[in-house]
Amino acid sequence: MSTPMSEPLLSVRGVRREFAAGEQTLVVLDGVDLDIRAGELVAIVGQSGSGKSTLMNILGCLDRPSAGEYQIAGRQTAQMSPDELAELRREHFGFIFQRYHLLADLTALGNVEVPAIYAGMPSPARHARAAQLLARLGLGERMQHLPGELSGGQQQRVSIARALMNGGAVIFADEPTGALDTQSGKEVMKILGELHAEGHTVVLVTHDMAVAEHAQRIIEIRDGRIVDDRATGTVSAAGMAPTALPQRSDGSSWQAVRDRFSEAFRMALRAMNAHRMRTFLTMLGIIIG
Repeated sequence: MSTPMSEPLLSVRGVRREFAAGEQTLVVLDGVDLDIRAGELVAIVGQSGSGKSTLMNILGCLDRPSAGEYQIAGRQTAQMSPDELAELRREHFGFIFQRYHLLADLTALGNVEVPAIYAGMPSPARHARAAQLLARLGLGERMQHLPGELSGGQQQRVSIARALMNGGAVIFADEPTGALDTQSGKEVMKILGELHAEGHTVVLVTHDMAVAEHAQRIIEIRDGRIVDDRATGTVSAAGMAPTALPQRSDGSSWQAVRDRFSEAFRMALRAMNAHRMRTFLTMLGIIIG
């Protein structure tokens, strides 16, 4: 799935998102229009409750709008099947969250490999790419450490490597510096800037204007509406072609399906081994039942 540079990569028109709140309806997004082109670094800013995270969830296909339309590289997401949306999230989008969302029982290397497991990447290639990404982000000597043995900044770098594991043509970063100290936050923003310079499309959600100033565009949202969309004067890296979404794959082979099942089984065994007492009590309850 590719798009000409003149065409927006992500485009929303009249997007509305509502949630039921008892007998009332809470409108979080109200008629949002937005275009994001391939290779842009865009910051979406606003106060808590303004709707910025909800907008990012819709752009990342983690949520669907109640009304309006959303196109990715010219394709209507409303016409995509759940499997097609899952493929987008798995193979073309990368997500970076404020609280990292790393699996506590897996090492840094294991956490980075998870997206590639579900994409069906062979084990040797998966190990090599994960190790390469971690080394690039300065974690070459921390690959075998568990998340609890890493600092906040190191955990966020692991989550960035995970976001890039399957390519990460579009990276969605939700408050990526919110849980970090000042120095770690600067390091994370430097990494995001480098990824943008390489051609990745980066959508950054933040309430911190100092962080937003790193972007080419700042989109301000208030009470579910876009109230400002301005350029910052930040110059895009010259000579780098935007990373476009690849064409849709023809489907997973039996080998890939078998590898996914095998890796999922190994992960389950590791989780049970890490929590032996809980596993024993669960099995005992099943046996008694």
